[in-house]
Amino acid sequence: MLPVDRATAECWQLGADHITVLATCAQTRGHLFAVEIRMPPGGGPPVLHRHEPSEVYYVLEGEFAFYIGGADGVTRHRAGPGATVPLAGGTPHTIRNETDSDAVAFVVHTPGATMENFSRAAAALAADGPPAMEQVLALAQRHGIELLGPIPDGVRPAR
Repeated sequence: MLPVDRATAECWQLGADHITVLATCAQTRGHLFAVEIRMPPGGGPPVLHRHEPSEVYYVLEGEFAFYIGGADGVTRHRAGPGATVPLAGGTPHTIRNETDSDAVAFVVHTPGATMENFSRAAAALAADGPPAMEQVLALAQRHGIELLGPIPDGVRPAR
């Protein structure tokens, strides 16, 4: 297998976020799906969600806000360049860029098929403009992604 040539890598737009595909399930026998995500200010999934694949984020540029649900509610974690944020499968979460400049991360999903298939389908759905909420909900459900609703008020920062 040859290294990924970033100049010719597959790229998608998911909402405001720009995704560059670095490794597909076909290349990793389904074990991994790896991407670089460039999230502009205000970008990121709009709601808390959960899915079975685990994720690991390695922040390259800027700062991300990770909202992570647990036994004590939802906490907000800030992560800047060099930070690694692992998210176990099934963990309620969302990721946002709450700054005034782009944030970039290397992200690995394992197993990869759920997130790769969802991302491909979501990019295709949005190719002609923003999809209707019913379409997004149906797409998420088909791919095993549970949408949990907006980030609750009163989220506390992580210690």
